Amino acid sequence: MSSQGPSPAPFPFDPTNGAGRTPAFKRKPGSRRLWLHLLLFGLTCLTTTAVGAQMAHNFENNLPGFTSDDLTVMSTALTEPAQLLQGLPFSFTLLLILLAHEMGHYIACIYYRVPASLPYFIPAPTLIGTLGAFIRIKAPIYTRRALFDIGVAGPLAGFAFLLPALAIGLSYSKVIPGIAERGELVFGVPAMQSLLTWAVFPGVESSDIYLHPIARAAWVGLLATALNLLPIGQLDGGHILYSFVGKRHKLLSRFFALCLVPLGYYFSYSWLVWAVLLLLLGIRHPVIHDNAPIGSGRVKLGILALFIFLLSFSLTPVRLTDGF
Repeated sequence: MSSQGPSPAPFPFDPTNGAGRTPAFKRKPGSRRLWLHLLLFGLTCLTTTAVGAQMAHNFENNLPGFTSDDLTVMSTALTEPAQLLQGLPFSFTLLLILLAHEMGHYIACIYYRVPASLPYFIPAPTLIGTLGAFIRIKAPIYTRRALFDIGVAGPLAGFAFLLPALAIGLSYSKVIPGIAERGELVFGVPAMQSLLTWAVFPGVESSDIYLHPIARAAWVGLLATALNLLPIGQLDGGHILYSFVGKRHKLLSRFFALCLVPLGYYFSYSWLVWAVLLLLLGIRHPVIHDNAPIGSGRVKLGILALFIFLLSFSLTPVRLTDGF
């Protein structure tokens, strides 16, 4: 889903004198490409709203979340604005969560004077209408403190928005016995969803809860948070890991990526795909020549990030009803 994108390798010295805030920089004219950010955001609004309209149609008619008629519903929604409007609750919630995550990174970059792009949203014909969003960091990060703050800011900001969205979405959800197993896809239940489900629907099994599109958008936010907090490579979790362990990051990244293999064998084949992609493309991390401690406050935030990861993680995020 969302990520910060690759960071250039840093210089072998720190011009910030340990403060982490780089000297003032000049933006190249036109480097922001505001038109491109707005175009991609607009297209992503359209694709996620079309998917949301399909979800709203199925929810209102007590149909499984995803059916063979979904493409027909989405194509009809694109030609009939009244139906398309029904997809706004899902689209608005999902885009708000993704935007909060990326703006967390972006604002941290502004604080440390690290040049970064505005968020790029990626419209795509997927089950959620997007492949997420990312920002592009355009300059080195010189200190482990700055790396930690920029890395952790996104998941914390995104989680702060998805948590109330999940609570609101669950309040609009309904009980339909066995609904989770009726469709072609079965979605995992992260710990955070289980806790809130117990509060809203005490004594009801999660498999009997039909999630409202707002809650489904929050579920996507949980999945994105868990994936981004994997302590591997240049994912947000990888940045956090590097700020703690430095040069041992590569070895630990490889270890955690290999841990995904048994998860793929026993729970969901999708973890095998992630393991291969991360092992081939995502283990390396730019070297930061900084040995200063990150401080006890950041250690506590790191523990909080780990707690959020555990609350957001699901052993089987998505599977087919035939067990794949």
